[in-house]
Amino acid sequence: MRHATGEQTPGTSGYDAELRRHNDVLRQAVGVQLHDHVLDIGCGAGQTTRQAARTARAGSALGIDVSAPAIERAREPARTEGLRNVTFEHADAQVHRFPQERFDLAISRFGTMFFDDPVAAFANIGRALRPAGRLVMMVWQAHERNEWDVAIRQSLQAVVGPVAAACDGPDPFSLADPPTVKGILHAAGFAGVAFTDVHESVHYGPDVAAALDRIRGFTCTSEVLKRLEPADAARAVERLRVALAAHLSDDGVRFDSRAWIVTAHRHREGTQPHPRS
Repeated sequence: MRHATGEQTPGTSGYDAELRRHNDVLRQAVGVQLHDHVLDIGCGAGQTTRQAARTARAGSALGIDVSAPAIERAREPARTEGLRNVTFEHADAQVHRFPQERFDLAISRFGTMFFDDPVAAFANIGRALRPAGRLVMMVWQAHERNEWDVAIRQSLQAVVGPVAAACDGPDPFSLADPPTVKGILHAAGFAGVAFTDVHESVHYGPDVAAALDRIRGFTCTSEVLKRLEPADAARAVERLRVALAAHLSDDGVRFDSRAWIVTAHRHREGTQPHPRS
């Protein structure tokens, strides 16, 4: 699974630190219960999966991700903590054959924006949920509402022109538009779709050097820099450094961000979700 901001390998300690405030908000919204069986979509190195497993002590948590290295990283801390009710699988949620009606809850922290066919993916996730099972996911709002993306794009565009044309791959903002997301989830068999605004900062590191190293690892940034001549790449990196320095605070480099928590539930057997629900 690509990083929510375009990085290939989410779930590292840096990624978890970046999203610490978002993670706290999501954990409260999810509300895992003692006996829940939880499916974590795009789990990365498993922080959210392990958190769910600790709360669902009489239940279980399964984390899946399309990144095999991320899944390998996820397994080690779970073993170290002795969490026996958590498992991790290298799998694509769009096509993976989940046991049907197995889970009470499907969660995701920025792991659902990159499906080739989102209706098929969410329908597949829905079949894995018990009737009326819940979906709780966090996704980015529009890129112009996310200061980190605006700053990165402006820094690169000053050297290369429009960044979108230089970046291949899925769009981390594909689920930013509520009417679009409602349409996808209704078509996939979900009802009761609701959105909660999340206004928290992202943290890219304790200093400018660490933040620059992190942002250079984002897929889009890396792709753009690789395509440039050395002198132009150096100019782009310097512009990024200046943008990061402007956001350096006492506790590191922070950027404003906006996200949605999207909640929904699988419609009960024999009913169809109302188009306005």
